[in-house]
Amino acid sequence: SDVKREAVAQGLIGEGEPLDVTSDLFRRVLDEVIDQKLLAREAERRGLDNSPLAERRLQATRERILGDMLVETVVNGAISDQAVQTLYQEQLRLARTSEEIRVRLILSRTKPEADAVIGILGQGASFEAVAMERSVDEATRFSGGDLGYSTLDVMPQAYANALRDRPAGSTVGPFQTEGGWAVLRVEDRRKESPPTLEQARPQIVRYLTYEGVRRLLEQLRGKAKVDLMLSADGAAPAQEPAAAPAAAATPQPAAPAAASETPAQ
Repeated sequence: SDVKREAVAQGLIGEGEPLDVTSDLFRRVLDEVIDQKLLAREAERRGLDNSPLAERRLQATRERILGDMLVETVVNGAISDQAVQTLYQEQLRLARTSEEIRVRLILSRTKPEADAVIGILGQGASFEAVAMERSVDEATRFSGGDLGYSTLDVMPQAYANALRDRPAGSTVGPFQTEGGWAVLRVEDRRKESPPTLEQARPQIVRYLTYEGVRRLLEQLRGKAKVDLMLSADGAAPAQEPAAAPAAAATPQPAAPAAASETPAQ
């Protein structure tokens, strides 16, 4: 229906997703479609569709739609599960797996307070209990100072320097940071897990789509003779034959990486 097509065009639902006719979304999009048809009919009644400006805009819209249809037919049709799987395996082979570290923090305002924390820990006190009692970092205090898993490259430099070669189970510090004096405990070190195929699929499909459009445009430009006629204001209307404008405007995505950063827990 017109309503469902409009909802898909606006990104409100995905292609093939159902749209409940009793939903608020359906009613809202329906009203928009009705309004647009009323406006278009009134424009036609006034003869605006016959103006040179309308003809140019309608032609540009037609070219964009046809370009999109060409991409959907030629490019998207060539993106098979095998192509996605092949690129995924290649990215896994080339990926450099990072190490993740799980750390707990006790943050003190002064060096003497941090030294006192080290003394209490040295007597066998639980790091989590001391963090809840003494840490001034409100974001982690009540979780026992747990910073979750992270990689060194996204940590503050002072933390990364202190933790670089420290094994699991070690206590690090105190050392000065922007927020005070930090004492850290290394809970665990592990290799960062690469994304699954399904997690990586959207990025891989975007990359393959861009590559397909790029190759298609290379072929079309190689066959076409494009004449440009510059007007006095610098505008350059493309003369036939012209490349599909929608495909030409496709932004270049980065090649999909096999390893992704795991968010801190």
